[in-house]
Amino acid sequence: MNFKIKPVLLAVIALGGTAENFARAAEFAFGADLSFLRQAEERGKIFRDGTNALPGLQIFHNHGYNWIRLRVFVEPVSNNLPNDLAYTIAEAQDAKKLGYKFLLDFHYANSWADPGKQPTPGAWFDLSHQQRVEKVFSYTRDTVAAFREAGVLPDMVQVGNEVTAGMLWPDGKLPAHWDNFADYLRAGITGVAAGRGTNSPPRIMIHTDTGGNVAKTKWFFDNVKRSDISFDVIGLSYYPRWHGTLMDLRENLAFAASEYDKDVMIVETGYNWRAGNDFKGHAAPFPETPEGQRDFLDEVTRIALQTPGQRCKGIFWWEPATGNRGGGGRGFFDEDGNSLPVLNVFDKDTLPLPRKTNQ
Repeated sequence: MNFKIKPVLLAVIALGGTAENFARAAEFAFGADLSFLRQAEERGKIFRDGTNALPGLQIFHNHGYNWIRLRVFVEPVSNNLPNDLAYTIAEAQDAKKLGYKFLLDFHYANSWADPGKQPTPGAWFDLSHQQRVEKVFSYTRDTVAAFREAGVLPDMVQVGNEVTAGMLWPDGKLPAHWDNFADYLRAGITGVAAGRGTNSPPRIMIHTDTGGNVAKTKWFFDNVKRSDISFDVIGLSYYPRWHGTLMDLRENLAFAASEYDKDVMIVETGYNWRAGNDFKGHAAPFPETPEGQRDFLDEVTRIALQTPGQRCKGIFWWEPATGNRGGGGRGFFDEDGNSLPVLNVFDKDTLPLPRKTNQ
């Protein structure tokens, strides 16, 4: 008998082949952080898939992407950082029209917040701790309400970005000020609930940069658990230069899901298609070529889908469509806007096989 199985079923069969597993695979987040995409296109950048010039969101949608991640800064410090409320709402609306689900990434800063820096917004800096907690609550509530009123209530919200070392420094810096940091997390989570109105609540993610590190993941989320903070999803960044091997990633996904009985997402990952500075003096797991970039995402996807209990619920590539700004070596397009092989990785998991004429 000669028949074909849709590729999306292959992962399901590997995971047990049940109807329940099929439903879970169908809900997997094939995602990207596209926070700079709208700005790139407004500045004239044209993205091409093959010979076709199309809006970037449409290109990703055509390749099975079903989630978009967008960050928002409190008050962006320059025009080079467009990610204020109005800009982010507009891109979320464009994405929702194409059927994307939406993950909102609060940075709680006027510029980048990550493990090396979590700057308190200037207007919040001289407040007392309690006043700042109230500001986190009201800012989160009002921001989520604005998305709701615009018809794009997020499906998921991450309260802080890569908060392994805390947030709103110095008051919420870890490990010294865990209780202050926990106050901020609770305020943000409560603010999401207050801003949603009568709608179903967005799922809450807490995001660290510990993708391949079981010990750091355990330290952080043991403290979250001790602080009795209620959330839904563990978000992990995974860049192999800084966050361990692929085997480390596999181990940590299984550990985090099992230890805390939570869904897990690889909410940031990326790999260069041309040689950069990431691996100078270090062995790279794949060549920094277009084919190596493709193979990296293919392997990360396979590992994610094989997480025990199907508890890994998605992958987000960080900024694959930035135009010509820095970090473009991790993008999905070359300098001329032509798509690279990595764009096709999710096709086999999300798109039906073409039918033969006699089928």
